[in-house]
Amino acid sequence: MDVHISLEGRADLTAQVYRQLLDAILDGRLRSGERLPPTRELARRLEISRNTVALAYDRLVADGFLVGRAGAGTFVAAEPVRGRAAPRGVVLPRAFWHGVETERAMPAARYDFRVGVPDARLFPMDTWRRLMGRELRAGFSAYGSPSGYGPLREAISRHIGLSRSVLAGPDDVLVTNGAQQALDLIGRVLIEPGAVVAVEEPGYPPARMLFRSLGARVVGVPVDAEGIDVAAIPRSARIVYVTPSHQFPLGTPMSLARRAALLAWAERRRAVVIEDDYDSEFRFGARPLEPLQSLDRAGRVIYVGSFSKTLLPMLRIGFLVAPASLVPALRTAKLLSDWHNELPTQAALARFIDEGLLARHIRKATREYAARHALIAEALAADDRLEPVPSAAGLHLCARLAPDVSVRPAPGVLMFESLESNCGEEPAQRGVVLGYGVIGRDAIPEGLRLLRSRMSAGPEPPAARF
Repeated sequence: MDVHISLEGRADLTAQVYRQLLDAILDGRLRSGERLPPTRELARRLEISRNTVALAYDRLVADGFLVGRAGAGTFVAAEPVRGRAAPRGVVLPRAFWHGVETERAMPAARYDFRVGVPDARLFPMDTWRRLMGRELRAGFSAYGSPSGYGPLREAISRHIGLSRSVLAGPDDVLVTNGAQQALDLIGRVLIEPGAVVAVEEPGYPPARMLFRSLGARVVGVPVDAEGIDVAAIPRSARIVYVTPSHQFPLGTPMSLARRAALLAWAERRRAVVIEDDYDSEFRFGARPLEPLQSLDRAGRVIYVGSFSKTLLPMLRIGFLVAPASLVPALRTAKLLSDWHNELPTQAALARFIDEGLLARHIRKATREYAARHALIAEALAADDRLEPVPSAAGLHLCARLAPDVSVRPAPGVLMFESLESNCGEEPAQRGVVLGYGVIGRDAIPEGLRLLRSRMSAGPEPPAARF
């Protein structure tokens, strides 16, 4: 076991060695049963007398923290020691972070309509293991580029060019740790303290919170059947965040006329549009409209995508496509944030795309998700207490609740998301958002029956995830 000990001066060296070893044991850095370095070796490293180290070891043995075994060495005592917590401290975060919920418990539920999570059972895990094993055997011995692994950027640019008509070469692509980091990098590069950022209302809460954390004044803009109401965007806004292919959480696509109006507004106001194309790969209806990025002629759209919802959340690979004028700054922001994504995973994903495995997976998953989508859509349409929002893509459906209807939670049994929890403005809109990535097709009918049984006349429930 390599023990780090730093001696200060020459006063009472035995006490210093004793205290630092004791701290390592109490903190859990030295665990029960671990072997300590021989006294001679530790003394040589610390450039002190072997007797000094031996005395410290003897004290720890006498106190019951170490045990000596003849011919084997000195070990941490078998009795487990719980790690000590860090000091509570007096340093406080900025005001924004007071009361911010950073981690939400997600208890298991029998009927899990969780939003934004794909079905891991559909993912070709054996194939992925083969690809990962190949890259791990090849080995990566140096740091990578902040922009991402070159072959992956090439594969992404080809994939989104064919599947989504996005105009991008490899040099326009920046690989990120999920779409959330892409939004963070964009915000770091573009948001000045107090800047106005317009977001959809209702909309994606993590994006809204992220922009606020960077010092922006976030303003919600209403969404109707055609998408964000361009006329309601504040004149002072310089960034607009939208989900035009499958609006989150309503699910409606932005109309072509509204897309054109948004791009014209951005050019007039010299603003930037962030286009989050988070789960547009799964489509069950008509041909998708062109992304804003492919319609943009002024270089004002930054396109954000993610493989977390297409493949597996644990992969944490996203990307952004930015105008050339922003790429150097975004690359530097990535370098300062975490340098680069983990390289073997990037290399495996590049092969996954190039060998046609991504396209095959999307076709297979789309068929399954389409069947689940149809089951839920039919059930929602049959209940006059619900008003389904039309949607033909993605991993969730939304339905508005009738004015006098509320839904009682069923912890541990039924999990879904409230429409209220995705609202940032008052009064919050009321409804349910049902994901179908986790729940199997056979469990959907009973899960929906339980949902209907929990609906009743009464006061509105709190805006929370049930």
